[in-house]
Amino acid sequence: MSITKDQIQKLSADFFAEIRDIRRHIHQHPELSFHEFETSSFLREKLSGYNISFRDGYVKTGIVGRIEGHNPRKKVIALRADMDALPIQEQNDIDYNSQKEGVMHACGHDVHTASLLGTAKILNTLKDQFEGTVLLLFQPAEEKLPGGAKLMLEEGALADPKPDIVIGQHVMPGMETGKVGFRPGMYMASTDELYLTIKGKGGHAAMPDQITDTVLIASHIIVALQQISSRQAQASVPTVLSFGKVIANGATNIIPPEVRIEGTFRTMDEKWRKEAHHKIRKIAGSIAEGMGGSCEVHIEHGYPFLVNDESITARAIQYAGDYLGKQQVEQLELRMTAEDFAYYSQAFPATFYRLGVTDKKRILDSPLHSPTFNIDEDAIKTGMGTMAWIAISFLNEG
Repeated sequence: MSITKDQIQKLSADFFAEIRDIRRHIHQHPELSFHEFETSSFLREKLSGYNISFRDGYVKTGIVGRIEGHNPRKKVIALRADMDALPIQEQNDIDYNSQKEGVMHACGHDVHTASLLGTAKILNTLKDQFEGTVLLLFQPAEEKLPGGAKLMLEEGALADPKPDIVIGQHVMPGMETGKVGFRPGMYMASTDELYLTIKGKGGHAAMPDQITDTVLIASHIIVALQQISSRQAQASVPTVLSFGKVIANGATNIIPPEVRIEGTFRTMDEKWRKEAHHKIRKIAGSIAEGMGGSCEVHIEHGYPFLVNDESITARAIQYAGDYLGKQQVEQLELRMTAEDFAYYSQAFPATFYRLGVTDKKRILDSPLHSPTFNIDEDAIKTGMGTMAWIAISFLNEG
């Protein structure tokens, strides 16, 4: 007997209250990247209760669950959720506020984790009715370099069995609840962290001829580096260079001997990415030297760009439309934000899509990484059901 979307929708409705409460529990107990120990323990308890086998200990807290249908080697689908929270103080007035000072699930990873548990429960209920294997990736540390995805791959989390397809889902505030969004091909940017240290002879601000004005040098460097994105990048290659932190620990009349600048560089072309790194170093060093100082440039090489497999994504769009209705599936724009799911997308055929979580009549539309971010919890029902249906649809191919 083939599985119908009515079955999936009914199971999503039946399991919704439990999965919503799981999401609230995780939201109340957020943990920062590489420290998701309580979350991991909670997930192991739930998976055991669902009689779903798993391997754990990847990157200390990562878990790979496994649901086998008939003929388990026929096709293998991996479904991924990230677990870590952010160093943000929550400002929501809700019953399930974060209980950890200065830590909050402000990027929806609590939703991803709970939704994947819901998907797992659905698939495990139906495993006698499909062929193949579903892997459940509960991944730590999406928010912090080098990224949990990279480390899980290096530790062999997807080595045996290797998935034919990897699928990821991420909340999207602003998109209405009940909708999902896809983009075939290039979708999200690579990301690198920039750390510049300007050094010189500090001293009294009233005696500029006797010191090195490190603050002025830093200002010139910040302005000059904007030409990399505005004048040196090809117009066809999306590029962003931004600085978000400047530390000049002097005073009204003191020029400090050192100024630190921190920022981010993002693009969607690996050749240009490498060239831009060279230009950043050259421009910053030349300006500092020309003004009597020096500049040390450290570039922390981050996530690669995220590319959605064209064929896999086209089929996922079709399956999502079959489940939700075609009018509920949107085309996404390119994003200069980054995601360590990119490592999966460069290792396996993959698709990474967005889940609408906003009901503007009932909930504030706050952006990701903000202290008031929250979701319309009805989106969880859409999330777990859609992912289950897409996974089963891929397993049923051929």
